[in-house]
Amino acid sequence: MKTAVIGGGAAGFFLAINLKEMMPSMQVTILERSHRLLSKVAVSGGGRCNCTNTFEGVDDLSEAYPRGHRLMKRLFNLFNHQDAYQWFEDHGVRLVTQEDHCVFPASQDAQTIINCFLKEAHRHGIDIKTGTKVDTLLELKEYDYVAVTTGGMPHNTIASTTKEPLNHGNGIEDSLFAHHRLEQPIPSLFTFKINDEKLHALMGAVVEDVGTAIPGTKLRADGPLLVTHWGMSGPAILKLSSYAAQLLYDNNYQLPLLVNWLHRTDAETADIINTIAVRHAQKLLSNAYPPQLPSRIWNYILEKHLPQQKNRKWSELGKKDLHVLTNALCNDNYHISGRATFKDEFVTCGGVSLKNINSSTMESRITPNLYFAGEVLDIDGITGGFNFQAAWTTAYCAAKSIAEKASKTN
Repeated sequence: MKTAVIGGGAAGFFLAINLKEMMPSMQVTILERSHRLLSKVAVSGGGRCNCTNTFEGVDDLSEAYPRGHRLMKRLFNLFNHQDAYQWFEDHGVRLVTQEDHCVFPASQDAQTIINCFLKEAHRHGIDIKTGTKVDTLLELKEYDYVAVTTGGMPHNTIASTTKEPLNHGNGIEDSLFAHHRLEQPIPSLFTFKINDEKLHALMGAVVEDVGTAIPGTKLRADGPLLVTHWGMSGPAILKLSSYAAQLLYDNNYQLPLLVNWLHRTDAETADIINTIAVRHAQKLLSNAYPPQLPSRIWNYILEKHLPQQKNRKWSELGKKDLHVLTNALCNDNYHISGRATFKDEFVTCGGVSLKNINSSTMESRITPNLYFAGEVLDIDGITGGFNFQAAWTTAYCAAKSIAEKASKTN
């Protein structure tokens, strides 16, 4: 029996390798349109490949997966982050866990993951064909099963509206997506452009724990924030972009943004400011500030909110000024003027609707023997290894389903 895996990315290789391990007699072929294999793995995580996460502190999977969390919760019963960790260790990739719960190869090199996949594919005799474009399933008549793992789809992808399925005897239709509902593919995980030259001058400044939010909504995220020469980046921004992907898209990436620089409540921040005012009464505002903030960020905030007071002593501030500082730290206003892709983490949300997928097997509900896995599905996670975990989980479950179905057929 033969299986074609369309897409030579992370999900495609993981599916193919696991399928061969489960069913060695299966002939598996990876069909990749480009001439480069695993290119996204190579640049992920700054070239280190953040391959999964410990999920520590994730109380609900919706925190990690803005879209697809219910399916991921179900599939985690078959293959979760702990299984993925063990899989890589068992296949010769030693892993390490950072303080932020992100998991990387101990080598700190994405090539380690790539080498593992290529080695295992070769060992199992998986046929790999690059430069192979597949537009319709009619081109794959020789295969009994087809798994689509093509990654994020172009934003202008449109599903076939053919009324009658075109089968060629084994239950597979003519088009990869015929009759399947496609949720509009739009960008997720991107940095924010902010037109503020004084902010841009702080390029490289990092605050380790901030809160971010879109005012007027329940959308918020926290974590490190990085100032860039175009605006803001870092996990706090990338996570918020994921949660707010649809809203930002609908508003042409023009929305207000709130930054809580200390990630504290108004009362807690007021206590911090009042304590500094008492302990450092004779110091200039520019020289005494919350230790969580780099001096450049603090002086930028002073210039923005108390430009007339920045060269005064703390003892010279009145209650109104202290309140202004507290509010500036808790609710600093910015305007998002566009998006900028973060080259290592770009993800597309949207894709094949999960309503068209059997949530236990990853098989299409529309077309028998057609499976989907990875980013081609309407599943996407926040930054931190969650998207790769979705690839491993959906690919493993699809492989398991194909192997079980093929075994019964034989």
